[in-house]
Amino acid sequence: MSNNSFSGHIKDKLIQQALERKLKKNTQSDARQTNPLQGGRNTSPIPESWSRFDQHAGYKQLQIIHKGSTQLGISNPFFRLHTGIAGATTSIDGQQYINYASYNYLDLSGDGRVSQAAKDAVDQYGTSVSASRLVSGERPIHRQLEAALAALYGVDDAIVMVSGHATNVTTIGYLFGANDLILHDELIHNSTLVGAQLSGAKRLPFPHNDYAALDKLLTEQRRHYERVLIVLEGLYSMDGDYPNLPEFIDVKQKHRAFLMVDEAHSLGVLGAKGLGIREHFNVDSKAVDICMGTLSKSLAGCGGYIAGESALIEHLKFLAPGFLYSVGMPPQVAAPALAALAILQQEPERVARLQALSRYFLSKAQGAGIDTGYSLGVAIIAAITGSSLSAARMSQALFNKGINVQPILYPAVPEKSARLRFFISCNHTEQQIDQTIAAYCEAM
Repeated sequence: MSNNSFSGHIKDKLIQQALERKLKKNTQSDARQTNPLQGGRNTSPIPESWSRFDQHAGYKQLQIIHKGSTQLGISNPFFRLHTGIAGATTSIDGQQYINYASYNYLDLSGDGRVSQAAKDAVDQYGTSVSASRLVSGERPIHRQLEAALAALYGVDDAIVMVSGHATNVTTIGYLFGANDLILHDELIHNSTLVGAQLSGAKRLPFPHNDYAALDKLLTEQRRHYERVLIVLEGLYSMDGDYPNLPEFIDVKQKHRAFLMVDEAHSLGVLGAKGLGIREHFNVDSKAVDICMGTLSKSLAGCGGYIAGESALIEHLKFLAPGFLYSVGMPPQVAAPALAALAILQQEPERVARLQALSRYFLSKAQGAGIDTGYSLGVAIIAAITGSSLSAARMSQALFNKGINVQPILYPAVPEKSARLRFFISCNHTEQQIDQTIAAYCEAM
């Protein structure tokens, strides 16, 4: 390392340490603030921070981070303006980039057949169904999409909702309550955590993918609760690995619990035909009580779905607040998802290409000494950098070389696990991957 680069490294480290101290001090200061509501009747003035958004703790922390980034010479990697279809490549500010920041795994967002389905739906139904589905927002396209999802999973029925995040929140938040227990993988998505919080149920995490630890927890806890829900992801979006589903099914059956699998990233990715984690392990879908997924990744749309037995789906359709009180899915969102679902089943070669390219990327990354964490080489590859600063620096260095990949920073992951997250598309090429690995090694 040259003297200039060494001194620059020391300067970066000092600025980062100062930033961390300031963030910690800000948090402690907010925690120490006197609460005039405590201690009975109080005539103290209401703190100004209680009536100003610019005094909110989260906003103040954002300002500290922005200031620190400016001092470190790091441009904001978020909210970049893409001006076309984002797949294996994308256009940002008129320049082309190799793109690893989109969920367009099967390159179906932008496929002419999928786009035409959206246009046809607008012509037939307009741009909104203008009501909740229960009242007058029901359209044939909704029922067709739900029937196709139910058939894909081999279950009784399905329900689609306008947001993937809200699908988990409203399903978990409605079905479980104060007398229940929710157990989830420690790396589970935020939507599950928010749903569990809304439900009022007791919530306990278990070590990542550790079915033995889950079994032990249930042995200790099961008899203290009525309903018990276990929540897993089919493919973990931060790490690119997946659970041993058959073992978790055995545990849930042993303790008479419900099992929910979030297939947001695994549908279209796992299994020879892209049918998800159950195909990967050759498991009957009915062994999973709540099959959840999103329409925004492999299915080129937006929203979420639940598939399962009739009693579950009918219950949610009539009583789950996130469905009952929400406008129905727009027709131009439901129709392309249905078209993408058909193409997924008709063209399994897309899945095969995605899986082969993912394995190629992982092999090349590991061969270059990149820390890929838990990644198994299925659509999502992590590159652990060890700090938020280094992740942001690496993202910018690659962007300057024509490669768009997002940093994942604390608090989304622990500080020592900060990373870049590479999403692979079936339309990437080995040449693009080789170029990316070479650029990463130069920046390292």
